Amino acid sequence: MKGGKGNIVIKNKKSSHDYEFLEKFIAGIKLCGTEIKSIRLGKATIADSYCLFENGELYLRGMHVSEYWWGNLNNHDPLRDRKLLLTARELRKIERKVKETGLTIIVIKIFINDRGLAKAEIAISKGKKEYDKRETLKRKDATREMDRMRKV
Repeated sequence: MKGGKGNIVIKNKKSSHDYEFLEKFIAGIKLCGTEIKSIRLGKATIADSYCLFENGELYLRGMHVSEYWWGNLNNHDPLRDRKLLLTARELRKIERKVKETGLTIIVIKIFINDRGLAKAEIAISKGKKEYDKRETLKRKDATREMDRMRKV
């Protein structure tokens, strides 16, 4: 999936429907060589991915990065856990919020920045109830209708 200036952007479209984002962060992703090549080709999905803490470090679990076509025996495991790179202050802040209030950390999108590095936009989020989802859809439809009326 292509983004603005030819950058790769892989989005989790279902996340905004299922979760309410409270706070967003940009994190680096620790990848091996064939993984970054596959991501640059757009061969990754984050539909069922989430983040969790292990030994004070944040890991991305459930992200599928397809094996690199021209890779050899040294190709990567498509479903392995990937470490997210954040500052110590951000990690403490996120861990405290998740432990105290029972919130979850989800991945909103994966993108390649201007320097060619893979970054993940993650969010501390709270799951929406069914009636919240319906309310969000009603609000979106109402704003769409109002925009149509303004154009006419």
